[in-house]
Amino acid sequence: MSAAVGLGKKTLRDLDIKPGDTVLMRVDFNVPLKDGKVADDARIRAALPAIEALREKGAKIILCSHLGRPKGADPSTSLEPASERLGELLGTRVFQAPEVVGPEVRRGVARLDDGEILVLENTRWEPGETKNDPQLARDLADLADFFVSDAFGSVHRAHASTAGVADLLPAAAGPLLEREVTTLRAVVEAPDRPLVVVLGGAKVSDKIALIDRFLDIADSLLIGGAMCFSFFRAQGIPTGDSLVEEAGIELARKALEKAEQSGCELLLPVDLVIADRFDAAAERREIDGAEVPDGWMGLDVGPRTVEQYAERVRTAGTVFWNGPMGAFEMEPFAAGTRGVAEAVAAASGTTIVGGGDSAAALAQFGLADRVTHLSTGGGAALELLEGKELPGVEALDDA
Repeated sequence: MSAAVGLGKKTLRDLDIKPGDTVLMRVDFNVPLKDGKVADDARIRAALPAIEALREKGAKIILCSHLGRPKGADPSTSLEPASERLGELLGTRVFQAPEVVGPEVRRGVARLDDGEILVLENTRWEPGETKNDPQLARDLADLADFFVSDAFGSVHRAHASTAGVADLLPAAAGPLLEREVTTLRAVVEAPDRPLVVVLGGAKVSDKIALIDRFLDIADSLLIGGAMCFSFFRAQGIPTGDSLVEEAGIELARKALEKAEQSGCELLLPVDLVIADRFDAAAERREIDGAEVPDGWMGLDVGPRTVEQYAERVRTAGTVFWNGPMGAFEMEPFAAGTRGVAEAVAAASGTTIVGGGDSAAALAQFGLADRVTHLSTGGGAALELLEGKELPGVEALDDA
C-alpha cells in the first residue's frame, strides 16, 4: 500500500501483562464440524500468534467464541472440538469449561496456572450475548484483568463478548484484528493505483453499499456472478431463466448511472456460459454477449470476460476480490472463478480477498497461500470497506 494506515486503538503490545495476570480473549472459533471433529481449522490457526504471545507473557488465558447460531445450550454447537484441536496445534492440554459464565467457570479460572488455557462454552448459549446484556458482560469481565479482541469475523456485532466486555476492562486488539483492520482500511484510504475491485455473488442488494463506495474510489470495478443479471436487466438485456434479484435491478440501474459520472470503469461480462438447468450434468453452451435465451440460465462468465478481467487484475497496484464469478462448486461452471483466482494469485500488486465463497474458491484451486491477505471476516470486511463503524473495534481503548 502507498501509505501506512493505523488502527487508532491499543494493541496487545500496549498492555502491561505480567505473569499471573488473567486475559480474556475473544477469538473466532466459528468453525465447521463433521462427526464431532473440526473440519477446517483455519480460524483456530489464525488465533495462534495471539495465544502464543500471551503464553510467553505468562498470562492465564481464557478464550471465548461463538459457534453457529444455537438457540440456547446445544451440545452439537459445543466448542469442545475446537478446544481439542487447539490443544493438538499447541501441543498442550486445553481446558474446556462446561458453560459460558457461572460458578464452574470461576473455579476453572482459579485453577489455571500461568500459560494455561481455558475455553468458555459457546457464547451464544447465553441469550444475553447477542443482546449485549450488561450483566453478561460484567460476568465475563469479572473473570479477567485484561481483554483482547482477536475475532475480526465478529467485531461488526455489538455483542456482550465483542463490545460489552471491552468497556469494562483494559481492552486492546490482537494481531489478527490489527492486521485485518489496517489492511482493509488501506484498500479504501491508501491503495496503490490502479485499484481494481472484483465483485461477484448473487445479490446486488448485498453489495450495493460496497459498489457505491468503490465507484467513488476504485479505478475499475468488475462485476460477475449472478448479480450481473440484475445489471443486464437494468439495461433491457434478456436474461432467460438466469437468477435475477428483482430488487437489485433498480439498484443496478442507479449504479450504472453513477459509473457514467464517476472516474471508475464498471465492466460487465462480455460472454457467458449458460445451461438448460442448474445441474453439473446440464447441457452447457458458451455464448458471445449477454443475451440469454429463454429456457437457459447463465451459470458462469465466459473466457473473453475472464481474459478482460485478468488483464485489469494483472496491471493493478491493489486488487480486492469478493464473490465468485459463477457456480464454481460445479466443475463445468468453475472456469470463470478459477481464471479470476489465478489472475489474482499471479498479480504483482497487493491482493486482498474477502468472503467465504472467495476463500473457498482459492482453497479449491490450491491458491490460498498466493494472495497478500485472505480476510477471515466476510460481513465485518464488507462493513469496514463500506465505511461503517465496527462496534467491537470502537469499544477498544484508544491508542
